[in-house]
Amino acid sequence: MIKLLVPLMALTMFYSNGIQADVHKIDRAHSSINFKIRHLFAKVTGQFKSFSGNIQYFPENVKKSKFTLEIDASSISTDHEKRDNHLRSADFFWVEKHPKILFSSKRVEDAGENRMKVIGHLTMRGVTKPIEVTVSYLGQVADPWGTTKAGFEANAKLNRKDFEITWNKSLDSGGVILGDMVDIEIFLETINESASSTP
Repeated sequence: MIKLLVPLMALTMFYSNGIQADVHKIDRAHSSINFKIRHLFAKVTGQFKSFSGNIQYFPENVKKSKFTLEIDASSISTDHEKRDNHLRSADFFWVEKHPKILFSSKRVEDAGENRMKVIGHLTMRGVTKPIEVTVSYLGQVADPWGTTKAGFEANAKLNRKDFEITWNKSLDSGGVILGDMVDIEIFLETINESASSTP
């Protein structure tokens, strides 16, 4: 029975109603996960430098597509060592207790013009919440070494307090130094393993 189930599961992963999925692995060397948050009058930018993920993209029926992402929370970088160490502490991401940030798509809607609205679960600092991500498919091309590469861009906005990241400082004049809303921008170059593995 098990011998029959294994190939059946494999076929289910790559096909849906006869439609084949393109299976993409994130090429981390050519991808980035970036964020922006208000600090007084400016916006501080940063990124996570260590992450991995996979995409099952159905070009003929994008609603069947799936997205997963795993981020090493300790890899956060704002190009300021003291601030980065504070961000890793219990005041913010508490990476010692919650080392991973995870995203898994639950539903994909076709937004037209190679865009998708991806609704999924984001787990951060031990809290899981639904978020909505706008994803654009940029196309694919074979690189000079024969590997099929594709491009995806994603944007999202979230309230850090939803994930129990609440640290702030009050100003004597009123208000606080740090905003609540965080803008997320993700730029992905992926390896289309389905195409690249084809002889």
